[in-house]
Amino acid sequence: MSAALTVDDAIEAVLAGPSGPHVGAFFDLDGTLVEGYTANTFFTDSIRRSDIAPGDVARSLLSAVDGALGGDPTAIGRHGVAAMAGRNADTVLELGERLFAQKIAASVRPQARELVRAHQRRKHTVAVASAATRFQIEPLARDLGIGNVLCTEVEVVDGVITGELAGPMLWGEPKGAAVRAFAREHGIDLTISYAYGNGDEDVPFLASVGRPHPLNPHTGLAVAARTYDWPVLTLQEPRNGGLRALAGTAAALGGFNIGMMVGAATGLIAGARVGRNIGVPLACDLALALAGVQLEIVGEQNLWAARPAVFVANHQSSLDAPLMGALLRRNFTGVAKKEARFDPRMAIAGLFVDPAYIDRSHPDSAKRDLSALADRIRAGTSVVIMPEGTRSPTPNVLPFKKGAFHLAMQAGVPMVPIVVRNAGELMWRNSKLLHSGTIQIAVLEPIPTDGWTPESIDGHSRALRDRYLSTLADWPAAIS
Repeated sequence: MSAALTVDDAIEAVLAGPSGPHVGAFFDLDGTLVEGYTANTFFTDSIRRSDIAPGDVARSLLSAVDGALGGDPTAIGRHGVAAMAGRNADTVLELGERLFAQKIAASVRPQARELVRAHQRRKHTVAVASAATRFQIEPLARDLGIGNVLCTEVEVVDGVITGELAGPMLWGEPKGAAVRAFAREHGIDLTISYAYGNGDEDVPFLASVGRPHPLNPHTGLAVAARTYDWPVLTLQEPRNGGLRALAGTAAALGGFNIGMMVGAATGLIAGARVGRNIGVPLACDLALALAGVQLEIVGEQNLWAARPAVFVANHQSSLDAPLMGALLRRNFTGVAKKEARFDPRMAIAGLFVDPAYIDRSHPDSAKRDLSALADRIRAGTSVVIMPEGTRSPTPNVLPFKKGAFHLAMQAGVPMVPIVVRNAGELMWRNSKLLHSGTIQIAVLEPIPTDGWTPESIDGHSRALRDRYLSTLADWPAAIS
């Protein structure tokens, strides 16, 4: 009888187990690291862009039906590779990067990230082992910090895909054989290594290691798990749409509008600044509460330890704006590019937040805009900036731009880092729906900018990003 294992139990066992690169951790891709099948994303995108001929579409669909009825399940993979014949390999790699950012990143299981991170903390040799191609796997592997990829290789000649395989399709026993060969080559002891997979075809793969973990297993694999007494892991799926999310989103929008109207009415009586200081926190609090979003904050006292300040936060979600409003509450503004002034949505928000617009296309104009903003900060208005510059498609932190650092130095005020752990799980960057749940936030101690120089900004930027990475990797229980 196979035992059910929670993710926390599995992570605890990994962290308490042997360490070192002689321990392997092998992860399947589709259905394990990600929900669903990445090939579907490539297939539908290629049909939309007319990159696949009608005959290839028909053959692929016929292969899918044949596999479902007990035929060769690898046929659809071979037809998919054949359909890529004549395409530039670099172009397909770029397509993989784009589809990962736009689609696939949202389907990555958050708990699978935690499992990968646990193995990395123990210095294990981590690899993705999958029947998928490198085009599907590499963007995700890079995002997860996994340097080893065992996959179905596609033949490329002079930079062009021939439509033929360059080796076996890693489905079933060939996948297990690839893991065993990789282990021999890299000095990995498979008897104390780990593997995670979900499909019936993953039985030989999982049987290759001493610590197999069926994960959200299909029926055949669940039977094998009971037979061999393999512990079964059940991971939560990424949050998708639904009536509850739709209702919560609608309620959040209604609550936000009510708060802003109260602020506008107050502003007519007591002045714009008072109206903003009442309307913004009320709107953001109502929006989050009505959507069922709670905040779990460590270091909350640091929000008020040094004001005015330049607050900086990592950027994952459309939820970040109301989140910052709920945290900072009063006497703050944001920064936007000058073109956003003409966006109708920004025009409405601008009535309440009074953002600073920066003309980034003209350096001299940008310097004047930053100088004026520095004057506002010194006069008592804090600023919140997302130094990544754009929303990250994953929890990983993108490289920081330097504007926030120059601004804090010029204004002579501290920087206060706000680390947001999981806003993207409740509202992914391209999603229109907000899900209920708890967002974890760590507010780090203010960083003095005394003694900073333009020449030292790069070092301060790298050091702060490293603090974000270390905080996300080892979440604090409390911050003094």
